[in-house]
Parts: sequence; structure tokens; C-alpha cells
Amino acid sequence: MEMSYPSTPRWNIERPFLTGRFHQETKAASRFADSFSNNGAEMAIGCYDAGVQELLVIDDLLSALVGIEGRYISIKRRVNHVHGNDTYDSTVTFQVDASMDLALQEMAKRIFPLCESFVLTGQFVESRSQFKNGLVNHAFAASLRALLLDYEAMVAQLEHQFRLGRLSIQGLWFYCQPMLGSMQAVSAVIHKASANNFTGSAVLNLLQSQAKAMAGDNTVRSLLEKMTQCASNAYLGILERWVYEGVIDDPYGEFFIAEDKSLLKESLTQDYDAKYWRQRYSLKDGIPSFLANIAGKILTTGKYLNVMRECGHSAQVPTSENSKLLSFGSNHHYLECVKVAYEFASGELLNLIKERYDLMGKLRSIKRYLLLDQGDFLVHFMDIAREELMKQLDEITVEKLQSLLDIALRSTAAAADPCHEDLTCSVERSSLLKRMATLKGVEIKTSSDSVDLEQPVSITGLETFSLSYKVQWPLSIVISRKALTKYQMVFRLLFHCKHVERQLCGAWQVHQVLEPNWHVMHNRLQTAKSIDEVIQHHDFFLDKCLRECLLHLPDLLKLVWFVEVNTYDVFQMQKVERLKSLCLQYAAATQWLISSSTDLPKLEEPSDGFSGSEKFKQLKLRSLSQVQKVMIRDATVTESILKFEREFNNELQSLGPILSSSSQAEPYLTHLAQLVLGVGFDK
Repeated sequence: MEMSYPSTPRWNIERPFLTGRFHQETKAASRFADSFSNNGAEMAIGCYDAGVQELLVIDDLLSALVGIEGRYISIKRRVNHVHGNDTYDSTVTFQVDASMDLALQEMAKRIFPLCESFVLTGQFVESRSQFKNGLVNHAFAASLRALLLDYEAMVAQLEHQFRLGRLSIQGLWFYCQPMLGSMQAVSAVIHKASANNFTGSAVLNLLQSQAKAMAGDNTVRSLLEKMTQCASNAYLGILERWVYEGVIDDPYGEFFIAEDKSLLKESLTQDYDAKYWRQRYSLKDGIPSFLANIAGKILTTGKYLNVMRECGHSAQVPTSENSKLLSFGSNHHYLECVKVAYEFASGELLNLIKERYDLMGKLRSIKRYLLLDQGDFLVHFMDIAREELMKQLDEITVEKLQSLLDIALRSTAAAADPCHEDLTCSVERSSLLKRMATLKGVEIKTSSDSVDLEQPVSITGLETFSLSYKVQWPLSIVISRKALTKYQMVFRLLFHCKHVERQLCGAWQVHQVLEPNWHVMHNRLQTAKSIDEVIQHHDFFLDKCLRECLLHLPDLLKLVWFVEVNTYDVFQMQKVERLKSLCLQYAAATQWLISSSTDLPKLEEPSDGFSGSEKFKQLKLRSLSQVQKVMIRDATVTESILKFEREFNNELQSLGPILSSSSQAEPYLTHLAQLVLGVGFDK
């Protein structure tokens, strides 16, 4: 007798076991032992001869095959795991009458594993068909029902053969063997799924791993692969909505992507960690093994579609019959579908942000102000806000600075920029280096075990003034709070350097560091294929600017020096800051010298009470006094200038070796080190 398995499961199976009912209806005709009973009381099976025992055992085994106790075969159930009101794992054992013929007992025990598998499978189907167990378990249970239908059909045929007198116990064992391997493999899956209360992707992974483990048994492997396919159909339906529409339709929480609805897109302008972009949608544990390699791409595809939908843009991937995610078979069609969906979503979002929301225009505007690409407004602002910026932190009025900034913007070429109204000012509460040390995600390189970045005792608006920029969704994905903070770090350095340049009336070289980096980023953004690439290039540009401004290397910005004033006091000054400070001191001293030279008092004429000779003597004495004062002052000024020169050269020469050693890790420092060392050699 040849048994067959359906190629696809039948889903609407809800009927009593026909085999058991048919068996009960014809049972009277088959119980030959009734003629041996004593006044209707059943006798131990060992009281009958071997032939009758065989008929009785076959009759009971046919009942046991569908989970019904017989007269001489009993069922013992033991619950192993109970969760609430549900039994997830139980053990079923079949036992025979001890008086049964030993040969018959042995044959019966060979068939018992099949009986036990049937009972456990039926229990699993009933429990996992409940609403709360999820779509994957529902589909898995439906495929098991289809298997049980085949199994019941086999038992019905065997029972029919028995009624015709054509079935021996050896024949029963022969016909049960093909089904035994399949049912035991299914039983092993059920046992693991029940013991661990698996749902969703865990069930799919279990089925797939068991199928691979049965590679040597084509029949069992094929059965498990079909069950995996049936169970995955519901899961692929969830996946299809996500990669084609950006919607998580997951009522039972089975999908491997989680959504945190508490994170809102508006938080991007305030949250330095950009949790909305990184955590609004995230991967959960338990990704189906057949999707593990493309899980990240699946997550990104849905995220992109969601951004477009948030912008009111059509966010559905065009689909066709060939794009349906119906299976994950060996042809890997589902991989191609995901790839197509990703490319569509990525291209559409990139085009939306670059064209409709003018990303490059916004970045150029930020460059104009925060990277000082257009400096006329800043020069004017520094002129009119100088008095306010020179104040201590507690004395600065931010509102006044904002008003002065607005005046500077409206009275310069910046007024023609429609984005200039997005520019605002702020005053930080800490120095630039201390602020850098507190930032997350900005690598601070140092050769020492610890870097002490103490706040300067006296800090003014010139060291803490910063600009900010209003960015709206969806540009806030790229120009996030973190990105703006990096822009502000660069701006604060440039702003103070601009102040030093104004004081020294020298060239401002920092900008020539930034311009090539900007062009590299600009060119890369033109060829970017996804918004994540845009973010990556943008962050690389900002980090490179920070590095080339030496903000990543506190050792280059730090000098520890000691001054003895009764006791030892340690003053920590940043090396670059020290150089700028010396420049400012020199500029202040020079300005004082010039102003004092023009304010020298004129020699007064002696009063008319003196004779000519006396007047001459007094004029001579006064002239000598003035000359002595000028000589003393000139000597003091000369000594001060020489002191500035010595300190500046010492600082510059100590900077050279540090730059030279750091250039091995940061090649861009090589040229600067050569320049500094060249200056030292020239000295």
C-alpha cells in the first residue's frame, strides 16, 4: 500500500477522527475474544491463545494509532510545562498488558512511537491554533492538520484491511514504517517548539534547521521544507508590506523589526544621539535565518519609505505578480525582490531630499555662515558686537547679540539669502576644548593617560559665542543635532581665529583648510546612491574638518607650565590657545605703544618769571627728563617684544616635535610640521 502526501496543505480541516468512529461502529464484529468472555467480564489477554491475542492486539493498536485506549493498551499522560491555563509540553506513553505474548509486546512497542507522535501532534495543533499564538504558529498548525489527514487516511485503510481479514501484526508494522520517520521528525520539532514556547521567526528557524538536519532522508526533509514554506507564508506577508509600503502589520509581534512610537521626528533637532533615526525602527533578536544576510537592507528599505510617507510623498514600491514574496526557495527570488524594493526606496528618498527639499542649498547656506565662507556679515557683526562679546559669560545678553546679528545679516550681502532667517546665535557655557571632551561620538586622541581640560578662569563671549541653524524635517535626518554641533565646534574655532586675525591684521589660513574638504564632500554627495551615504559623506567631512583644525588632538592644544608664587600653582594652557594668546598680547602691547607715542606731553614753556638763561636751563632739564623717560620706555618695550618673541618661538618649537610624531597617524599634519620645523631652523 503506497501512501502520498499533499503538495500543499489543506487549511479548512476541522472534523472528528473518522477512523475512530468507524472503528467503534465495527468493533463488535472484530472482537473475537467476546466468545471467550465469562459472563461479560473481560479476561487478561494472556488467557487467550497466540492467534486470538494477535487479533486483539491489532484491534487495540488501530485504536492507539488515533489516540484511543484499547482494552489491553493504555495511555499515560504527564504534563511537563504549563503556562497559565495552557499546556505547552506533555509526555504521552503507551503501555501493554503484562500478560501479553512477549513477541506481540515487542511488535506493539515498535508501533507505539507513531501513536505517541500522533497524540502530541494533535495536542500541538489544538493549542497553537489559538488566536494569541501568532500567524506563523497558525500556519504551522494548519500544515500539521494536513499531515494528520494523510495519517488518518492511512489508518482508515489499515482498518479496512483488518476488517477484511488481510492484516497481520507484521503487515501493520510494515505499513506504519513509512509514516513513522515523518511523524517522529515532526514530533521532535513540536517538542522543542512547545518546551521553548516558540513563536514567529523562532518557529521558522527551528523548522529550517530540522530540515537541514534531515538531509539524508529525502522524504522527511521534503516534508519539513513544505511545512517551513507553509509557516513562512504569513511571515512573508508581513515582510512584503514592510518593504513595499513601509508599514509594520504585525498584530502578534512576530516580525524582526520593532517600532518605538514614542520617538518622534521632531526630536532630531534636539537629540544629539539622533535616536529617532537609529531607534524608531530597529532589529530585534531572532531574525529568520534565511533573511539574516539582508536584515539590515530590509530595515533600511522600510525606514526610507516611512520618511517619504511622513513627507506626504507616495511611498509604495511598484509591484507586479513577479514581485510577490510568496516563498524563500532555492531560487532566492525573495532576495531579488528585496533588492529592487531597496533600490527604489533609496533612490526616491535621495531624490526627494536633494531636489524637493534642496539639501545642497541648505548645506551651502550652512557653509556660508557656520564655516564662514561668506565673511562680510561676520566682520560687520564683530564690529558692532565687540563690546558685548568682550563681556564675561554672566554679563552677556543673548537677546542683544541676536539683535546685532540680525542687523549684520540685513545690512550685508547675506540679506539676499532666503535662508538667513534660519540663523540664530547662542552663548555656550564652557570652553571649546571642554565641550569637545563631553561630546559623544567624537574621537579625542591623546598620548597621555588622561587629558586635563580645565575651564579657563576668565572666559568671554569671544570664546563661547556660537551660531546655530534651524533645520526642518526631513533635512534634519542629514543635518541632525549631532551634525550641527560639529559645525558649531568648527565655527567656534574659526570665530576665535577670526578675532585673532583681526587683532593681528594677518592672513586667515584656517579657511584654506576647509575649502578642499568641502569640494570633496560636494562631489561625493552628487554621486551618492542612498541617504545613508549622504550622512556618511557629510559626517566624514565634518570629522575631517575637526581633525584638521587639531580639535581631535588635545596634546597639540595643551601646555603644562609652572609658575612659582610662594607656592607651586599649576596653570594649564592649550598650546594653540597659548599661541593665540601671545599674539593677542603682542597686538595689545603694540597698540598701546603706538597710542602712547602719540600722546607724549609737549615740552611746556617756562614761565615769564625766569630769565633767558634760566629758561634755557629749565628747558634743558625737562628735555633730559623726557628723553630719559622715552629711553626707559623704549628699553621696556624692546624687552617686552623680545620676551613675546622668545615665548612665541618656544611655543612654536615645542609644537614641531608633537606635530612630527602625530603626523605618522595623521598624514595631513606632515606639511604643517615641516612648516613649523622650518620656521624653527630659520631661527
